[in-house]
Amino acid sequence: MVSKSDYNLLQSILDIVGFIIIAIGMIVQSIVRACLPKSYRKFKELSGQNVLITGGGGGLGRLLALRIANQGAKVMVWDVNEEGIQETLKQVKAQGGVIHGLKCDLSQSDDVYRVAKLTREQFGDIDILINNAGVLSGKYLLDTPDRLIKLTFDVNIIAHFWTVKAFLPAMVSKNNGHIITIASMAGHVGVSKLVDYCSSKYAAVGFDEALRMELEDQGVTGVKTTAVCPYFIQSTGMFGNVHSRFLSTLKLSDVADRIVEGIRREEEVVMIPSALRWTILLKILMPWPVVSMFMRGLVPDAAPEEPSNKLNNNMVKPISKEAVNVKND
Repeated sequence: MVSKSDYNLLQSILDIVGFIIIAIGMIVQSIVRACLPKSYRKFKELSGQNVLITGGGGGLGRLLALRIANQGAKVMVWDVNEEGIQETLKQVKAQGGVIHGLKCDLSQSDDVYRVAKLTREQFGDIDILINNAGVLSGKYLLDTPDRLIKLTFDVNIIAHFWTVKAFLPAMVSKNNGHIITIASMAGHVGVSKLVDYCSSKYAAVGFDEALRMELEDQGVTGVKTTAVCPYFIQSTGMFGNVHSRFLSTLKLSDVADRIVEGIRREEEVVMIPSALRWTILLKILMPWPVVSMFMRGLVPDAAPEEPSNKLNNNMVKPISKEAVNVKND
């Protein structure tokens, strides 16, 4: 007669074997899908989709608005800078796109929920949410004012909670939607002078992964999530003067194109360039002195100037006067 402990052991062995077989199948499927020519890959159509882009008043946000509107989507941009919003609207409409814009201070949850309500009333439910807005202080930790540390977290990650809570319920009810988190490679490796920024981007990567896990756990298979992790991007107002050795900084237009491709392919993670995936593996395998030496050699200075809270690809004007004048502290 088989004892209960023997039965449990047998069940555990069968579970492990089953997991390994299924995992191997998924890995093979993933490799085959990655190796397929683009003409054979499945791409999601963006035409007719309602797309919200935070920080859409300039930089990467504006380029995403232009490209996504060009795919036939209806675009809504949020930004704290009204002039930036109007310029984005002007450029998108000039190419025949459909776009709307609303001013929103993402560092304030009340404003996020207020503008979200206006968005639903004027624009309808959001099908694709792109949390793109972000800020950077670019100072050594001990030189960074407390209010800028708080601002970095409020915009770079805390705002994601408010926007997702505002628009996810409708996605879940329809079992259809897509949430894109613009994170960073700084969400996987630490960089000097970016302690607050890296911390917020680590949180953004974790937010995306935990949200995806939660949706799968609840059986919400139609709502997808994507974490975008680019290297330093040129012409965003954040890392234009970064000292980067061995690896070139990224062109804004290339990053925008790759993000749109990642959205249409519903990729879980988009690393730009994709070769940086291997650095994550090396970080796990290598001892810390090797990791530190490599990163300090790759990025000798992430913020060679002392920016006045330079704003990301995403928010062209300061959230408030106090948020900008770092040098006055």
